[in-house]
Amino acid sequence: MRQGGESGPPTVVISGSLAYDHIMTYPGSFQDHIIPGKVYVLSVSFLFDSMRKDRGGVAGNVGYSLALLGERPALVGAGGADFGEYRAACESIGIDMRHVVDVGDELTGSSFMTTDVAGNQIAGFYPGASNHACELSVLELGREAVFGFVGPTTLEAMRRHAREFAEAGCRLVYDPSQQVVSISPDDLLEGIGEAWAIIGSDYEMAVIAQKTGLSVDDLTRRVPFVGVTLGKFGSELRFEGRIVTIPAAPAERVGDPTGGGDAYRAGLLKGLMLGLPLEVAGRMGSLAATYSVERHGPQEQFYTPNEFVQRYDAVFPDYVGTIDAEWLTRPVAREAALERLSGVVARGD
Repeated sequence: MRQGGESGPPTVVISGSLAYDHIMTYPGSFQDHIIPGKVYVLSVSFLFDSMRKDRGGVAGNVGYSLALLGERPALVGAGGADFGEYRAACESIGIDMRHVVDVGDELTGSSFMTTDVAGNQIAGFYPGASNHACELSVLELGREAVFGFVGPTTLEAMRRHAREFAEAGCRLVYDPSQQVVSISPDDLLEGIGEAWAIIGSDYEMAVIAQKTGLSVDDLTRRVPFVGVTLGKFGSELRFEGRIVTIPAAPAERVGDPTGGGDAYRAGLLKGLMLGLPLEVAGRMGSLAATYSVERHGPQEQFYTPNEFVQRYDAVFPDYVGTIDAEWLTRPVAREAALERLSGVVARGD
């Protein structure tokens, strides 16, 4: 296994899946072919009208959008013998890949996602080389980071990296995402207990509630920051007593929803590090998500800082001038981010 990349401590460290996404589109609705009384013998087949293979995985997707917004995040994980093109693409936009190992006798993890016309999705994941991610420590990285993000990957890696980020003293962003169905209640409770923030879709929050008995209101009392994404209905952010509703940014076209939630998280984290009010940081996440869902593939969108700000001002006219393109051209300095994060609530009142 080899490692390589540029030097310098990153302020955002992302542990999560690195994968090639195989994205298939079904031109009808899954619901039309599922008979409720026969789900115990479920056997269905769908004819797809398109299929793509793209760079994906939660860590890669979040890192990609953060790089578009001027950050230089570090990814932690493992790629296989076929990972070279993925690594080169990430390094070309400034993502720190020093802590992604190459496992020569494995293939890179693979996601298989099928989406229907209503945006419903059926997915499966083969971890491949990601099984080696749990061998990597994030303890030293976490000591210098502002955010340590733990997204879905192998259960062993999620457990280790959540513990180490918490021990290191950075803000743990716990996002079990698609793995929420596989994580045990005890592991969920441990991750929640260590987290500064927990983020998930409304469905994932319902699964957490079912497994742990903790509703979103309960999580809000335990975790400083809670974010709930609601698809086309936007999102809800809860931070130290404040509850803010964020609208979805309108899409000019609909490509594929895969990766939209990951882009949302990137925009939100960038806004928080800038010390922006929840209303503004959330809208940054909303627009970043829309850029993603307008394209087929979770790392196919592109925009310059000026383009992002111009569109932000156009779709959120009540918030014109609340972000500056210059802020999106470079990483937020660690000390500045830590100082600004402490003022988010006051600025949002």
